Amino acid sequence: MLAHTFSTRRDFLCRTAALAAGAMAVGAGNCGESNAEARVGTVVGAPLRWLLSGGGSPGAWQIGIYTRPWAQFEYPAALDAIAEAGYRYVGLMTIKSKSRLVLSMENTLEEAQKIGQQAKQRGLTIISVYGGGFPVGERVQEAGIQGLKRLIDNVAACGCGELLLGGQGRPQFQAAYYATIKHCCDYAAEKNVFITIKPHGGLNATGPQCRTCCELVGHKNFGIWYDPGNILFYSDGKLDPVEDAATVDGLVRGMAVKDYRHPKRVDVTPGTGQVDFPKVLARLKQGGFTGGPLVVECLAPGDPKALVEEAKKARVFVEQLVSA
Repeated sequence: MLAHTFSTRRDFLCRTAALAAGAMAVGAGNCGESNAEARVGTVVGAPLRWLLSGGGSPGAWQIGIYTRPWAQFEYPAALDAIAEAGYRYVGLMTIKSKSRLVLSMENTLEEAQKIGQQAKQRGLTIISVYGGGFPVGERVQEAGIQGLKRLIDNVAACGCGELLLGGQGRPQFQAAYYATIKHCCDYAAEKNVFITIKPHGGLNATGPQCRTCCELVGHKNFGIWYDPGNILFYSDGKLDPVEDAATVDGLVRGMAVKDYRHPKRVDVTPGTGQVDFPKVLARLKQGGFTGGPLVVECLAPGDPKALVEEAKKARVFVEQLVSA
């Protein structure tokens, strides 16, 4: 593992946040992955941004929803619907745009800042960004490094501290892909951005494969964004995410709350499909994921009014899930 050197100010802020949450003590080593000034981290169950802004502690879990269900609309309409459905946290993903994403490495910093402002105006905190890919070949190239750094810059500029990547499905490019991420991990940490990968098919379709990806990077600023729906989807319903979740102990940073219905459907409102979310979350907790982002990714399709109603149902489902 590569180590980070953190400033005295950062260590002070991290310890201060822990004390505000009523902790007896928090070691500096536990503060290394979160910056108390700008990120949605969790210390003793309290998001640092809330503590340091005087907002108090809303609890250990941050329940949000991605823009993906509104992929046929432009992002302001998605943000409006998400706020209407009662969410405080939003994840940026697919949307109606040239890149089919709200935010990618192609956006300018000004555009990223505007997206952050648009979310804030609706009372939303951006908790995760899926920004697509970056150039990759059979060896590490400057284009890939600069592309990933631009993506990191844009994530930071919109006010988010979590960059979600989809992985690399071509074996001949895998080593270079993860070497590029490793090269950029310190840069991302300086920008207060944590990088994760999710189960997403190909060479990162299961927990063990995602663990291998983490080992290839070997950096504390890189982890897993678990996705139980994708575990079922990419195994054709054969691999139970409750069992798979046991393979990612100590690596999970957040979870895409995605359900699944056979055959090969994930456009399902959480709680209405085959994923046993209580058991999945219980197993992830056992492995150390005891607080953090839980972000709904998909809903049953419908018109704008129906999507808002499905989003509300999903929010209530996750709220009940974490309160059980």
